[in-house]
Amino acid sequence: MDQDFRRSMGWLHTWAGVVLGCFLFAIFWMGTLSVFDSEIDQWMKPATRIAPAQQTLPLETFRPFLEEAAAHKAAFWNVSFPNDRQSVAEVRYRIGRKSISHDIDPHTGQVLPEAGTLGASGFIFPFHYTLELRFMGLGEWLVGLSSMAMLALCVTGVIIHRKLFADFFTFRPDKKARRVLLDVHNISGVLGLPFCLVITFSGLAILGVTYFPSGVNALYDNPRSYFNEVNSLGFLAGKPGKPDNTKSALNDMEATARQLWGGTQPGLVLVARPGAANARVAFFRESEQQVVMDRAIVAFDAVTGKIVSQSSTVRPIIRVQHFLSGLHFVHFHHWLLRWLYFVLGLGGCTLIATGFLFWLDSRRKKQGATFGFRLVEGLSAGAVTGIILATLAFFVANRLLPPGARCWGLDRSALEVWSFYAVWLVAFVHGWVWPRKVWGVQSAAISLLAVLAVVLNWVTTGDHLARTLLHRWLWPVGGMDMVLLLGAGLALLAAVRLSRKARQQSGAALPVSVRKAA
Repeated sequence: MDQDFRRSMGWLHTWAGVVLGCFLFAIFWMGTLSVFDSEIDQWMKPATRIAPAQQTLPLETFRPFLEEAAAHKAAFWNVSFPNDRQSVAEVRYRIGRKSISHDIDPHTGQVLPEAGTLGASGFIFPFHYTLELRFMGLGEWLVGLSSMAMLALCVTGVIIHRKLFADFFTFRPDKKARRVLLDVHNISGVLGLPFCLVITFSGLAILGVTYFPSGVNALYDNPRSYFNEVNSLGFLAGKPGKPDNTKSALNDMEATARQLWGGTQPGLVLVARPGAANARVAFFRESEQQVVMDRAIVAFDAVTGKIVSQSSTVRPIIRVQHFLSGLHFVHFHHWLLRWLYFVLGLGGCTLIATGFLFWLDSRRKKQGATFGFRLVEGLSAGAVTGIILATLAFFVANRLLPPGARCWGLDRSALEVWSFYAVWLVAFVHGWVWPRKVWGVQSAAISLLAVLAVVLNWVTTGDHLARTLLHRWLWPVGGMDMVLLLGAGLALLAAVRLSRKARQQSGAALPVSVRKAA
């Protein structure tokens, strides 16, 4: 009975990984990069590489942007202030379906040149939980299904490995490739097991309303009330009124909020329904020193300047939601833990990739010519090395495209995104057309593109490593370059070893007489 149970768990572990591994790798890869989305944004937006200002700009500095948003009847307007992860202020508002944002120089209050890129926060982070499949929320449903598969993989992995902790301390690089792959798979699985469980479960909890809306519908007359409570946006209640030209002093409101918080400055200011008679101005206190995502809020009537709402104690279930969200999004600013998240995320990617490679290597002799095997081989190559190549192409395009570039009706940011998809598609096709050498060739291409991205950053901005490491505000740029160079070295090492293995297999496949003659 025990043997049959373990066999069934092994079957579930294998096929859950094979069927949904492509989505899982993309989710983990983009999620890992999103840990440093602000730092990647700084690399992709050279104009934002500015030394931090000693003093915060007065809030009235941003009044022209607020008036512009009000003139266009924007639904909201907000400004986020500089912090230890970004030196510039950012103004955002939405007109219809168009989102408008401006980066603001923290010293002068002037608008910085348009970056022409979505960056990591505008493309990589949304890709992590939507897969950019927005039609009927298909991407979020695939992410949810893949997350459930990941939980199943974690549980079945523990069941089928009797000597779990012994496997963690077992690594035999001198053995055959299949044994090495299994050892790396086991080590990354055991080391990252708690992280994978927590990060996967918290992700499911965050998107839980998408999958089980009946719970919200049973407790709330309007689902919007639930979202307002979760995001502490209760002050938004009320229908839009008639426009009113009365202008309350933003600086006075900010001073009141600071006084209530004991001098702590706000991290975000949001104006709901700017220009309307029932407009609201809300100040969100920074909460970077805690895991829970429930920043204190003080909201004012935009016309009279009177306080209309303050943060109140939330229900325990909402508090749990805030805790899981903060844990998943790395809401707290702790650099050691942020790097730990990044390394463990890469460990999850390694776990998925080695699972694919082990499955392929163990079945190549018997099933190598079958359609199913060829399909999985092409999908796995495109999903693993292919998406890494596509991401690097996204970075290279960012440094190659000139400001204001347009082609086929697409602006610069869209061209960057399409370069990602074009290279990703080529990687999939390459996996099906040339399967035996795809891993080595794409690993070599990853090494080349990573180095190219570093060189292009140097050539186009002048920010080489010797400069970025000497100035603290440029450390994110230097860190990005160093990670790219480290990745290039690892990819080159993998390409060399795979090439050597391919030559050995080709030699072993030759007749004995030919090998002796050689």
